[in-house]
Amino acid sequence: MTGTVPTWNTQQPSPMPSDRYRAIWDRVPVPDLDRTWPARRTTTAPLWVPVDLRDGNQALAEPMDPERKRRFFELLISMGYKEIEVGYPSASQTDFDFVRDLVRLDLVPDDVTIVVFTAARDDLIARTYESVEGLPNVVVHMYTATAPTWRSVVLGKDRKALHRLIFDAAQEVARGAGDRPGLRFEFSPEVFNLTEPDFVLDVCNSLTRLWDASPDRPVIHNLPATVEVSTPNVYADQIEYMHRHLEDRDAVILSVHPHNDRGTGVACAELAVLAGAQRVERCLFGNGERTGNVDLVTLALNLHAQGVDPMIDLSDIDAVRRTVEYCNRIAVHERHPYGGDLVYTAFSGTHQDAIKKGFAEHRASAEAAGLDPRRAPWAVPYLPIDPADVGRDYQAVIRINSQSGKGGIAHLLQSEYGIALPRRLQIDFAAKVQETADSSGREITAEQLWTLLCAEYGYRGGLGRWSVEHGPDGDRLFVVFDVDGVEVSGEAVATGPVEAMTRVLTSKGLDVDVLSFTQHSQRSGSDSAAITLAECRVGDRTAWGMGSHQSVTASAIRAVHAAATPPVSTY
Repeated sequence: MTGTVPTWNTQQPSPMPSDRYRAIWDRVPVPDLDRTWPARRTTTAPLWVPVDLRDGNQALAEPMDPERKRRFFELLISMGYKEIEVGYPSASQTDFDFVRDLVRLDLVPDDVTIVVFTAARDDLIARTYESVEGLPNVVVHMYTATAPTWRSVVLGKDRKALHRLIFDAAQEVARGAGDRPGLRFEFSPEVFNLTEPDFVLDVCNSLTRLWDASPDRPVIHNLPATVEVSTPNVYADQIEYMHRHLEDRDAVILSVHPHNDRGTGVACAELAVLAGAQRVERCLFGNGERTGNVDLVTLALNLHAQGVDPMIDLSDIDAVRRTVEYCNRIAVHERHPYGGDLVYTAFSGTHQDAIKKGFAEHRASAEAAGLDPRRAPWAVPYLPIDPADVGRDYQAVIRINSQSGKGGIAHLLQSEYGIALPRRLQIDFAAKVQETADSSGREITAEQLWTLLCAEYGYRGGLGRWSVEHGPDGDRLFVVFDVDGVEVSGEAVATGPVEAMTRVLTSKGLDVDVLSFTQHSQRSGSDSAAITLAECRVGDRTAWGMGSHQSVTASAIRAVHAAATPPVSTY
C-alpha cells in the first residue's frame, strides 16, 4: 500500500528504527525497462541444479560426513538431477576427497554433470582442476562478490580493479581446462542483485568472449540474490535486463540462485524464470545460510500443480524427506509445502467435509469417463495436488484427525500414559484404531488404545542376556534373542547400541535399518520408564517398534527388536 493511510487503518508507528534502512532503489540502479515477464507463462521446467552438497552443507551446524554426502548424492541421482554441485574442493579436504571418491568409485552416471565451486584465485583454481581429474562432464564454477559494499568493505577494490581480478582468474580457468571437451565454465557475480547492472553486464560479456562460448559449449552466468533485499518483481526486472542485453545470448545459460531472507525465495525464482532464467540453483527443502535457499521441492511441485512436468521424481516425498533430514540433521517442518507431515491434513470439520465430497466426486467422474482416478483431472477442494502423486495416503491422515476430534488418540495416550507418538506413527496407528472401531462399533477408551498400541508395536519378549562395552572403536553389543522360536546370539560394534543391534539382526537374516528414533520418559520422576519409538525399514517394509524399560539402552534395543518381529495377528 502506498500514499496516505486511510482513516479505517488505525495502526500506530512501531518503536523499531526502520529509517536506518534503505530501499533497493536507493542502494543500486534498478533497470527501468518495458518489462515483458508479467505476461509470460512457464510451460517447461528449467534445469534444476541442487547445491545441497556445497551451499547447503556449508550452512549446517555439523557438516555432512562422507557417508552422508554420498547418501545425499545418490538420492539426487535417483531423483533425476543431471547437474549437481558437489563441493568446494579447493577450500575443504573433505570436499576434495569426496570429489576424488566420485572418480575412484565410478559413482557418476554418464549423463550427469558435476559442478565444482572455486574462488577467483590461481592456486584454488589449480586445486579445483586437480580434484576433477578423470570426470568426463564438469562445470568449473568461479565466483566473486561484485556489489559496492562488498567491493569497498571486503575486497578493497574499485570496479576497474575488481574486473581485472575476475578476468585474470577467468584466464586461469580457461588455461586449466586445456582442450577437454566435457568441461564448461560458470561465473557467479555474488550479490548480483545489489550490483550495478551495467557493471555485471560488462563483466559477464567479457567472460563470454574470453571463454569462447558457443551454443554447443555455452557458458553459465549465474546471477544470485545472495541476500534477498527486494520484492520478487525487482529481481525479475534485473534478470530480464540481463536476459535482453547479454552478448551471444544463445551461447549463454542464464542461471539464478535466490536466497530466502525475505521469505520470498520461491517467488523470486519463479518470476526469474518468467524473465528469462533457464537454470535454477538451490537446495531440497530450502536448507542454507540464514533463512535458507530457495526450495527445489516446492519449485518443482508448484510446476506439477500447474500441469507442467517438473522433470524430477518426487513420487515418494517421504523417502526424499527422510534422507534429507538424516543427512542435514535438520527436521523438515510439519507445515512445509508438499513435504510436511500436516500439509494434507484438515483439522476443520468444514474442510474435511468439502474434501471428502471432493474425493467422492473425483472418483465418480473418473469412473464415468472410464479413467483411472490416479490419471483423471484433479479438482478436489483445499488440495492443490493429489497426495497420492507424492506417495501420501490422505485417508489415513484425515481419519486420525477425525478420531482426535472424538477423544483424541494422541492426546489420550499422552495424558493417560505419558507417551508422545511421532506424527508418522500417529498416522500408522490411526488406521489400526479406525479398523478396530469400525469392527466393534463402540467408542475406544484410553485403556483400549494403550492395549492396542502395545499389541501392535510393543516389545513382546524374546530378548535374553545382553551387554554393552564402550571402546575406542565404538560400542560392542552382545545379545541373545529369539528368531522364529530358536535362541541365537550375536555381537557387533557400531557407533551406538542401536546401530549395533541392527547389525546383529541383519547378520541373523533380519535386514533392519532405523529410519527415525525418539525417546522420552513415560512419567516424570526418577522412577520413570524410558519409552523408545523406532521407525525401521525391515526388508521391503516399514515397521514401528516400541520399547519400555528403566534402562534407556534396554528400551532402545527392545524397540528395534519389536519393529523387526511384528505380531502374528494384528487385531
